[in-house]
Amino acid sequence: MDDELITLWRYRDLPEALIAQSKLVDGGVPSFLRDENIVRLIWFWSNAIGGVRLQVPAQDAEAAMDILAEEIPKSFTAEEVGEEYQQPACPKCGSLDVDFEPWYRGLALVVLHFFSLPLLVPKKSWKCEDCGQHWQAPWV
Repeated sequence: MDDELITLWRYRDLPEALIAQSKLVDGGVPSFLRDENIVRLIWFWSNAIGGVRLQVPAQDAEAAMDILAEEIPKSFTAEEVGEEYQQPACPKCGSLDVDFEPWYRGLALVVLHFFSLPLLVPKKSWKCEDCGQHWQAPWV
């Protein structure tokens, strides 16, 4: 077996790296997160060290890229719950690459930095990563 590892992707945030690694594990591709522990312990060093690196054996790189390039499913059923989950989609372009936009993100970081207290700020709106459209969550 070839022991050479190659870096497929760099992630600034650990949760994104863990999600990508779990997709690879589910697809049967061995993967490793380099610098995971330092980012877990001192998260603000992530940019300085180049982020968390998702690495795979060289012979599995193509299969890993295919797995990571899969489209986001429009819906899925969780076996534990038994209900179908519908992915949120952008009302403008229909993209499934959407994210919550929190209010007062800067304030939360200042409070965390100076007082070492996490400030829970409710997330009130969605943002489409493809077209930049903002809209309110229907349950707010």
